[in-house]
Amino acid sequence: MFPQYKTHNQKYVRIDGTSLRGVIVCAYDTIKKAFGQPNCGDEYKIDAEWDIEFSDGLVATVYNWKDGKNYLGKQGTPKTQITEWHIGGKTEEAYNRIVEIIRAIETLKASA
Repeated sequence: MFPQYKTHNQKYVRIDGTSLRGVIVCAYDTIKKAFGQPNCGDEYKIDAEWDIEFSDGLVATVYNWKDGKNYLGKQGTPKTQITEWHIGGKTEEAYNRIVEIIRAIETLKASA
């Protein structure tokens, strides 16, 4: 199992130095279930962002990129309908942990 984590909803998470590590396709509600309410990101290229810090200090981000209304206006996808999410971090492990958490939630939803 993955280490415990806190999000930007519980504490300040320092995300500077993170960069794209991979992409995951899943529903907005799945990410929200895992990490709570998103913040608004940069309000330009990002509409929803989650900042996560694991108990061992590893930091990850989950965010949309240039496909929402902030960047595309009327043609943009509403954040609750976005299904392609970028995962950022300083290492590949950030991506692996986020995918593990999301897949675990999807499995629970499927078995319910």
